[in-house]
Amino acid sequence: MKMLENVKISDLTTMRIGGKAELVVEVFDEKDVREAYEVAYERRLPAFVVGNGSNLIGRDEGFRGVIIKNEIGANFHCTTDGAKRQYLPDENGVFDVPSGVVMDEFIHAVAAEGWSGMEAMAKIPGTIGAAPVQNAGAYGQEIKDVLMSVRVYDVAKREFREISADECKLGYRRSIFNSGDDVYRYFITSVKVRLSREKLVPPFYNSLQKYLDENKITDFSPLKIYDAVAAVRSSKLPDVATEASAGSFFKNLNVNNEEKARLRGIGVEVWDESDGGKNTVPSGWLIENTGLKGKEFFGFVVSEKAALILINKNARSYADLEKARNAISEAVFAKYGVRLEQEPVEIKV
Repeated sequence: MKMLENVKISDLTTMRIGGKAELVVEVFDEKDVREAYEVAYERRLPAFVVGNGSNLIGRDEGFRGVIIKNEIGANFHCTTDGAKRQYLPDENGVFDVPSGVVMDEFIHAVAAEGWSGMEAMAKIPGTIGAAPVQNAGAYGQEIKDVLMSVRVYDVAKREFREISADECKLGYRRSIFNSGDDVYRYFITSVKVRLSREKLVPPFYNSLQKYLDENKITDFSPLKIYDAVAAVRSSKLPDVATEASAGSFFKNLNVNNEEKARLRGIGVEVWDESDGGKNTVPSGWLIENTGLKGKEFFGFVVSEKAALILINKNARSYADLEKARNAISEAVFAKYGVRLEQEPVEIKV
């Protein structure tokens, strides 16, 4: 366990804004996790968990509390080199992965060995422990499709236990870890996923299918799909290592059938895919068709590649982000009568 005082949250998040955290505790195993929460108890401070910060937003006032930075397995590099392989499934194809492992590194390693189930989630930034929190997903796959269970530290009971996939209550960008009465109650220490030897079959998600067709790719092995998704994503999304961004900034919207009819009546794209009996409106379409692609708002730019992405060009404060978010949301509301919702989580009590 490593403790650091007065750390800039802007240095812990890929959007690169935010004041200072009173205390940052880096944890490397379950013993560290328990001790980190004991530090928070003793100092009577709130605790907030951070992985690589790719889906988090810091606020100007900082965080008067303990940020617990997940480093469990962070140096546990994936490899496909025979005896050096560090990821071995059980007889049912279930992998037990430390929560601080970079998800994309794990996906690439297992796809290279012919394991299917997560290859379409290639290049999603973040740790695998963060994936169940928002039910990470892309190009037709979500973590809920393969999740078996997570091992957690239960902050309320001060004990470690297993939570099944069903108990996680995964939906579109939600789970018990980010919504409901148990938000911040659990620290995920490992994730169990069940993968398959079966290849995916077409038709695929539209942009992925287009890439496969244009490049005459008919091999749908996990590694080939991984490479194709990586290529599609790189053509659309900024690299958070070089451009300050929190990934997709606005959630897609869920609407009922009455609202679907209204929106389609004014030319809005609405997907018949459903979540909880509701239809899906792609927020990127709304932003782009409001004419905001490439526009700058208070130091933030709506990405030319994908309108869901906000890039921090020269902003230094959450106040600037708040103004940019509101300006974009109001423009979309004025044209289409729907409100956008921010996807990244804010670090606050």
